[in-house]
Amino acid sequence: MGGQDILLNNVMVRPIKPRKIRFNPGVTYFKPRAIPLSLLEEVDLEPDELEALRLCDYEGLEQKEAAAKMNISQSTLQRILTSTRKKIAEAIIEGKAIKIINK
Repeated sequence: MGGQDILLNNVMVRPIKPRKIRFNPGVTYFKPRAIPLSLLEEVDLEPDELEALRLCDYEGLEQKEAAAKMNISQSTLQRILTSTRKKIAEAIIEGKAIKIINK
């Protein structure tokens, strides 16, 4: 057992490393037009999910470079991107609002 590993429900887990987030969006919701927010289901995007999306899809960085900027491994960045893209696709396909969590 490594010095930083934690045993949780008989499964070894590592604590989450602090992630560098350099972007603070000016909006907190995107939603389908002409439908009140109160009638919509929501999909939540965490700050690290939005940052990974910004760096890779908007800024066009390679995953290795984006991972280094966020202080995470490339495999962690890949998992974050996969999850984020699935959430966005779900919101678009199913007409859900996207809530950007601002911590």
